[in-house]
Amino acid sequence: MKNAIVGVLAVVIFASMAYVASNGRAYHGGEASKGFGAFQDSQQSASATPEGKDDRDIEQEELRSLKEKAGNINAFKVSDNYKSKCASCHGVNGEGTVGPKLIGQTSEEIYNALIEFKSGRKENTVMKGLLLSLTEEDLKEFADEIGEFPARAEAQRNQQ
Repeated sequence: MKNAIVGVLAVVIFASMAYVASNGRAYHGGEASKGFGAFQDSQQSASATPEGKDDRDIEQEELRSLKEKAGNINAFKVSDNYKSKCASCHGVNGEGTVGPKLIGQTSEEIYNALIEFKSGRKENTVMKGLLLSLTEEDLKEFADEIGEFPARAEAQRNQQ
């Protein structure tokens, strides 16, 4: 009896999966994959275009507002290694997003923390995984770069 119930459930699940995949919803770029963009498009088409503004002007205004919402992610230049390994959690300028704020810590503090993450003395599987293949020289380069963030931020503010 149990095997029959499991068999029926398996058939129902696989049939449901096949149905969703064949309709091309979110998985294949169908209507559901448009998400917020589809809602935004419908809202824009419902509203009247302001007189004197063509589509290009409207698009430029939208881009400006998105840039303002995102903030100035190019506050100062960082290495490609930092961008690829650190920026997704700690932010492009070290202000922290998902991960903690790095800007303001000395290079020595950062280096010691990186060594502790790599060795497992500090518990964080994401950090350990990212640092596992790096040498101590690589860790020192990251620490030195992050330690320079306050000076880079100050130099950027002085230029503006």
